[in-house]
Amino acid sequence: MKNDTRTSIKIIVTVTFLMMVTMNILANVLPINGITTGEVSDKYSNLFAPAGYTFAILGLIYILLAGYTVYQLGIFQKVNENYLLLNKIGVYFSISSIANVLWILSWHFDKIGYSVILMVAILLCLIQINRMTSNEILSPIEKLFIRLPFSIYFGWITVALIANITTYLVSIGWSGFGISEVVWTILILLVGVIIGTITMLTNRDVAYGLVFVWAYLGILVKHVSVNGYNGEYLSIIVMAASCILFLIVELLYLFKANRIEL
Repeated sequence: MKNDTRTSIKIIVTVTFLMMVTMNILANVLPINGITTGEVSDKYSNLFAPAGYTFAILGLIYILLAGYTVYQLGIFQKVNENYLLLNKIGVYFSISSIANVLWILSWHFDKIGYSVILMVAILLCLIQINRMTSNEILSPIEKLFIRLPFSIYFGWITVALIANITTYLVSIGWSGFGISEVVWTILILLVGVIIGTITMLTNRDVAYGLVFVWAYLGILVKHVSVNGYNGEYLSIIVMAASCILFLIVELLYLFKANRIEL
């Protein structure tokens, strides 16, 4: 019975992962509904959006998740595999992969409100996965194939959810209670870095923190670039740079305190 359950989860994880990757490829190759993922984002331009190159991290994420998918199939594993942990992670990862597929469809068919709900579902799955891996003593190879992929994925989805909510508010023409978009962007940057810092320090997760540095660097580059806002919003530039510096200091603290977890 145990082997049957494990085999079923292996198959489900593999199939749902391939569905997610295929849908993300088709989203930009076809593209779905005649519009690419980035073009949907451009329709609802906002000051929190990062430079286009920032999304290259998705390639790394899918490579790492592919590594996890292969690993959970039994490749690279030792005889004493932690099948209970892999089973639990597999269930949540499969749910998140299905939610990711549905997110793509919602995003491309301009159902931004539904996309926020689906992004929340993905985040909740990743919170649970990272909670489980944080409570386990993992071998180096388990850290590489289990903890690292989900730490980076978790970090990216955290930032992506903030961006997704911002896009939704723009899509419904939210007035921001009369507060300027610049002030709201500064507040969002601040809230984001607080969430990122607390999570990074609580989980002792350097990889998660590095994703925030990457995302905030993308926002900074967008604001200083000639192809972006060309330095028009100095206060946002100062806030983004300050957040990056703060995150780097916290990362150095983890190194110095020898509290690092991949």
